[in-house]
Amino acid sequence: MDGILIPDPRRRLPGRGAWLHLAPECLDRAERRSAFPRALRVPGPLDTAPVRAHIGTVRDNGARETPGSSTPGSKVDPS
Repeated sequence: MDGILIPDPRRRLPGRGAWLHLAPECLDRAERRSAFPRALRVPGPLDTAPVRAHIGTVRDNGARETPGSSTPGSKVDPS
């Protein structure tokens, strides 16, 4: 699954991750600025569809991403 960002709300996946607010605007801005490849140190563009779906699901449910989390955010893994 190279080139695909995978949401890791439990922060359990190995490897390098990148933090993102659970706001579609933040994801849009990160995509425009090519922030993910730079933060994750990978070449080329990355597919953000799984992260976008995760943000939509979490926001639609109105739930916090992780228990006890006071600041919503999501770590993503480039695998």
